[in-house]
Amino acid sequence: MIDPRLLRDEPDRVRAAQAKRGLSDEVVDVALAADTARRQAIATFEAKRAEQKALGARIPKASPEEKAELLAQTKTIAAEVKDAEAARAAAEEQWNAALLAIPNLAAEAAPAGGEDDYVVLEHIGTPRDFAAEGFEPRDHVELGRLLGAIDLDRGAKVSGSRFYFLTGIGAQLELALVNMAMDQARGAGFTQVMAPSLVRPRAMEGTGFLGQAADDVYRIEGEDLYLVGTSEVPMAAYHSDEILDAASLPLRYAAFSPCFRKEAGSHGKDTRGIIRVHWFDKVEMFVYTTPDQAEAEHQRLLGWEKEFLDKLELAYRVIDTAAGDLGLSAIRKFDCEAWIPTQGKYRELTSTSNCTEFQARRLDIRGRFADANASGGSSTGPVATLNGTLTAIPRAIVAILETHQQADGSVRVPAALQPYLGGLEVMEPVTR
Repeated sequence: MIDPRLLRDEPDRVRAAQAKRGLSDEVVDVALAADTARRQAIATFEAKRAEQKALGARIPKASPEEKAELLAQTKTIAAEVKDAEAARAAAEEQWNAALLAIPNLAAEAAPAGGEDDYVVLEHIGTPRDFAAEGFEPRDHVELGRLLGAIDLDRGAKVSGSRFYFLTGIGAQLELALVNMAMDQARGAGFTQVMAPSLVRPRAMEGTGFLGQAADDVYRIEGEDLYLVGTSEVPMAAYHSDEILDAASLPLRYAAFSPCFRKEAGSHGKDTRGIIRVHWFDKVEMFVYTTPDQAEAEHQRLLGWEKEFLDKLELAYRVIDTAAGDLGLSAIRKFDCEAWIPTQGKYRELTSTSNCTEFQARRLDIRGRFADANASGGSSTGPVATLNGTLTAIPRAIVAILETHQQADGSVRVPAALQPYLGGLEVMEPVTR
């Protein structure tokens, strides 16, 4: 959640941030009113408690006649204290709910607007000119069939639409991508993690996925558990309710997990192939750092994503996502989008978000920081969290197959990936 002091001291700044996201600023007024009501409820409760204590202190010194009257008054005041305590608890709940409804404030550098208002920061590589090479490129569905790599028909038969099997070289390709991503992450100092895909509600709420993204989340009926759409969720909750030593920061993790998304609102979009699916595997980078280092760490995460895409020899671009297309927790997000030849456009392969202290406040993750003065003391405060996709398997496979295909339906393996496929240089068709 945002810093409550920011809401109280600079409400107009919060209103401006809402406008930049294209959202109503009504939540600001609701939160301010809830804060006032909460403060009043606390004051009323404390006054009643003080009155109760003062009354209790008089009873031992009272005469028998006064004591009977005072005891009668204690029953009345006890009921009033109980009511005041209940009112205070209700006001606290309303205040917390109002705070949770406010997204993180988009960075000043983030473009204003919605999904189509992104800014292209750079292009890397040049899309292949298949016409100049003399053949029409096949899409990943046909290539996957030729290679015996992707089985969509049986995926639909077994699990329904937007499911698939990776078979043969397709399964090998997934494992190769995961291992190459994990090796790169380990080399950059990340701790490798195999993360759970089921989490409790607090982890989902703490990362902001029960807010605007709630419709895209799978809940396990009859159990207090959710299937995650990204290992950002378990990794953000990994250090919940902990105080981290500032000297240990940054803590960098690279987590593998299956991911599950309902793809709510995507009816009719990407119905062919494995671009938009309900289940996929992913390697996600997650970082805890000091708030003053968050922006620099964000650039580092983007750099690691670009390094991985460069190894895959893809043509891609980097975009600065507009504020209205940011997740609840992020102040800024960079996407790397690879050129997909048969679609004639760039599609997102990775993204990295700076969530500053927003998730840490919700999950009570603090750092112990040395005081700025010379006293030698320390104090605690929220840390910053960031996340970045190193590889989301299906889309990486789509980009590799379509980009590196050859006229006969075979697919050239990028040099950096070859050692992870036993030295294989070309994926050959198994059917004609």
